[in-house]
Amino acid sequence: MTESQARRAYIGSFTAAGGRGVVVAALHPDTGALTPLAATDAVADPSYLALAPDTGTLYAVSETSDGAVAAFRVSGDALEPLGAPVPVQGDAPTHLALHGGHLLAANYGSGSVTSVPVRADGSLAPLPTGVLAHQGAGPHPQRQQSPHAHQVQPDPSGRWAVSVDLGTDSVRVCALGEDGLTLHREIALRPGSGPRHLAFHPRGDLAYVLNELAPTVTACAWDAADGALKPLAETSVLPGAPAGDAYPSAVVVAPDGRFLWAATRGEDVVSVFALDADGTARLTATVPCGGRWPRDLAVHPSGRFLYAANEHSGDVTWFTVDPDTGLPRRGGSVDVPAASCVVFG
Repeated sequence: MTESQARRAYIGSFTAAGGRGVVVAALHPDTGALTPLAATDAVADPSYLALAPDTGTLYAVSETSDGAVAAFRVSGDALEPLGAPVPVQGDAPTHLALHGGHLLAANYGSGSVTSVPVRADGSLAPLPTGVLAHQGAGPHPQRQQSPHAHQVQPDPSGRWAVSVDLGTDSVRVCALGEDGLTLHREIALRPGSGPRHLAFHPRGDLAYVLNELAPTVTACAWDAADGALKPLAETSVLPGAPAGDAYPSAVVVAPDGRFLWAATRGEDVVSVFALDADGTARLTATVPCGGRWPRDLAVHPSGRFLYAANEHSGDVTWFTVDPDTGLPRRGGSVDVPAASCVVFG
């Protein structure tokens, strides 16, 4: 996607907390400012979204106890449901991604990943082809009694699907077949770290895992040929001890690979890292996220703008990124009750 093409933002939110569902917003190409245009609450708690530019289809999870995924046809500035929501046969899906002709959903509550076929017109098959159940636990007495799959995405080569599990302190590398995902390799991270999200470096041989329970980021080497992730170093996302609760939520890498940004709830900051060629992530600054409880971060395809979806204050704040330092400078914000994620199209 080029900068000129990214003129719309799609914002997920929690309808159970007063959100409007999926919000469509215009994106100003010079300032990064957002202007809400329309919304749909056709799906409950669409907390995470994924866009397929080739079919003009937007996909959403329904983060409920009887979790589901749904497809919407993007029609101008409106979203039209494309068939009925499809049950994921899992509890509380928190993330989804397109991979190999399927929509994959990470189910936090049940600790599993669901594969749903995507039809040629962008609509979803009525049933999943498979559900891969994670196994294991971690040392945290409340948060790690069972698996909690928090994110799933394809690797840059398109060969593998990678799922991040907070409950088992591990990252799973999977292959996609006719019957869904099969486990290729499981990579253990530090016990009790609670990995939540992973972002690949655009170079394709590095990945960064954000740990919710630590709070840290783990730099890793990625071998696409072998489907192997190797932890290299773990770095705090904060310059000192947290003043109170600190729960990292989202991590993104700049399109040019020079910077990494991580959001931390509780502290309500965005951390800025400079990335070295060997994969080292050096914390250079933290800035206020512009609201409370930043659940998601998104970087514009141009790399010029950064967005924080602040769930508890109910807004999306945009920042202009300094091209030399990666430092985000607050540009403004727009009210989006119970905001949870931002994607571009």
